[in-house]
Amino acid sequence: MVAVLFITFIVCLALGVPVAFSLGLSSLVYFIGNDMSLYMFAQRFFAGLNSFTLLCIPGFVFAGSLMNQGGITERLIGFCNKIVGHITGGLAIANVVASMLFAGISGTALADTVSVGGVLIPSMKKEGYDADFSCAVTAASSCIGPIIPPSVPMIMAATMTGLSVSKMFVAGMVPGILMGLGMIFVSWYISKKRHYPKAEKRSTLKEVLVSAKESFFAILMTLIILSGICFGFVTPTEASILAVVYGIFVGFFIYKELTIPRLIESMKSTVTSSAGIMVLVGMANVFAYILTKEQIPQMVADAMLSLTSNKYIILILINLLLVFVGMFMETIAAILILFPVLLNLVLMVGVDPIQFGVMVVLNLVLGLCTPPVGVCLFAATNIGETKLTGVVKELIPYLISNFIVLGLVTFVPFLTSGIAEMLLGA
Repeated sequence: MVAVLFITFIVCLALGVPVAFSLGLSSLVYFIGNDMSLYMFAQRFFAGLNSFTLLCIPGFVFAGSLMNQGGITERLIGFCNKIVGHITGGLAIANVVASMLFAGISGTALADTVSVGGVLIPSMKKEGYDADFSCAVTAASSCIGPIIPPSVPMIMAATMTGLSVSKMFVAGMVPGILMGLGMIFVSWYISKKRHYPKAEKRSTLKEVLVSAKESFFAILMTLIILSGICFGFVTPTEASILAVVYGIFVGFFIYKELTIPRLIESMKSTVTSSAGIMVLVGMANVFAYILTKEQIPQMVADAMLSLTSNKYIILILINLLLVFVGMFMETIAAILILFPVLLNLVLMVGVDPIQFGVMVVLNLVLGLCTPPVGVCLFAATNIGETKLTGVVKELIPYLISNFIVLGLVTFVPFLTSGIAEMLLGA
């Protein structure tokens, strides 16, 4: 029946059945084949959703939507452009910096691509940047979204395995910043080589301060979330609700761009996005229950350890596996299926689970801007109205930069778990 479970799952995926329902159908076949009570199926599904921590997912999704509807995104982008616009390739650099700031609120890469890209890709094309390059920098920088806290994929990984969400969040801060700095350098180098435009004159201190004043409440929203979680003032769930209340207040009473129809539209999009994630989580929990019952994680660990017991070789093999999986499977689905299995293996060779969690998320997130199923890549390409092949070619330097950061995360634990322990304790 284990063979039937995996065959059914693979066939469903090949037929184009959504991952959530592929997991559910294959699990249902297993239950029926083993003559197990379907009450257990329903109980395991509900158990996967019965978590206070998961409540922060709709909260952060809603907060990100409120940013767009309430005029917060545009002010963040304007502020970034005032700071770096005078540098060669200033708009490309502003794209990366804006993604880093946006990452501190939304927690999802696709929201970053659509929000930041929707404003900056047309602006970059208008200023003389190649459409392919404009789309590439947007898709690549959006991968920072799930690394800098808050992060929906990290919430999934921690919830499934009982790890600390707060520690996962803090552990993602330095890798996220390193990704941003690496992509800023790549953007500057390419822009300088191709003589891309820059602002005619450097913004005066007065202009920067005026822009900072206009975007103050937008930046403060990011600082409230990050500092609240990092210093233990609020849980991730409380931080998400705080971000929603703050976003509504700023949108209605400070910037005055949020209206009742826009608020309702944000609610609708949040419900749709969150419902899809929650169904996936519930079905994945049933699937994970079957894997645990059949001792699949132990079998995988034993099989790999029979090849080598070297921690670093195992990490390299896992990286290769995850990069491949990330190219073909949606990030959250891959985390829910693979993370509990692989965590059992790395614990046996002494890898810190928080470090490993960030490594897994970073691996799979990079698949969001690579074909054949890179949703951020497709979204940016659609916004830029250009061809996929050209965008993929422009992405290569950014991918190299991000893979260097992945190597640091894999082999330098201090950048992740070390920082988390230093700030939050062991």
